[in-house]
Amino acid sequence: MTSSSSTPPDLWHRYGDSRLSDDRRRGIAGRLHWDWYQRIGPGAELLGDVAGRVVVDLGAGTGRQAAHVAGQLGPARVIAVDASRSQNERARVGYGHIPRLAFVESDAAAYLRQHPDGAHVCYSAFGACDFTDPRDLLPAISAALRPRGTLVIATLAHYRDGSPPESDVRPGRIPVATADGAVGVLERWVLDVPVWEKLLAEAGFTGTEVDIVRDHGGEGGPPVATTILRALVQ
Repeated sequence: MTSSSSTPPDLWHRYGDSRLSDDRRRGIAGRLHWDWYQRIGPGAELLGDVAGRVVVDLGAGTGRQAAHVAGQLGPARVIAVDASRSQNERARVGYGHIPRLAFVESDAAAYLRQHPDGAHVCYSAFGACDFTDPRDLLPAISAALRPRGTLVIATLAHYRDGSPPESDVRPGRIPVATADGAVGVLERWVLDVPVWEKLLAEAGFTGTEVDIVRDHGGEGGPPVATTILRALVQ
């Protein structure tokens, strides 16, 4: 995608390319994972029974997890939302044939505000909840969920270099390469558990459950811990 003064560069172009081979290798069968390396910890049970329900994937990326939910768990519909044009294009090429799965190119908070009470379940697996100000996104999710709707968030428990999470609501600035090789910056919210719990409560969520999944790394990958939060809207 060519950038201009009115169209910001797609900061996910190169990252999406780097994910394609791994996504194709994993496929959409098997089980759902929430941890960073996609190999340990809880699975689809965190979503609850989604049969006949509307599920929204916030920051769906290349769409593999949304495709798994749509193809394996029997929902009425899965809406995979991502602001990146290149990620949406990859998702449609890879999984556009799967029934009950729709891809939407949109800012997550903007989409949710346009669809109040439109979902039974929302989830973000290192997706929009990592890259959107939670003071904007969490209230939008709360308004989009039907009563007793479920939100699941999988997010970094610490920065990838091992630095601790933030004790206040502030993002880190992550350098990324754009499609043309320039360097852009993404804001990523890597927050401590009490910060997440407070934000969820302020947005109208209750009964928050927290699980920290720790992977020791290996095969060239560093140790990474994932914070998984599950909460219900009142």
